Amino acid sequence: MKIRSTLSAVLLAGACSTLLSACVVEPARPPRPAPRVEVMPRAPAPGYHWVKGHYRWYGNQWAWVPGHWVRNY
Repeated sequence: MKIRSTLSAVLLAGACSTLLSACVVEPARPPRPAPRVEVMPRAPAPGYHWVKGHYRWYGNQWAWVPGHWVRNY
């Protein structure tokens, strides 16, 4: 009986360690910087709308994606 409970405990510990070893913990990101002030240029043509610039996480840092004009659907 003692061998059975010991074996069960060892198997349970092995299963838990196997499952937890697959967990990936992403490191905490630094806070997002304050948005930049952009001057919206004139639209290239009628039927375009402005998409504001924003920060995007790129690699291991925040990268600024500038605002741009896109054509309406």
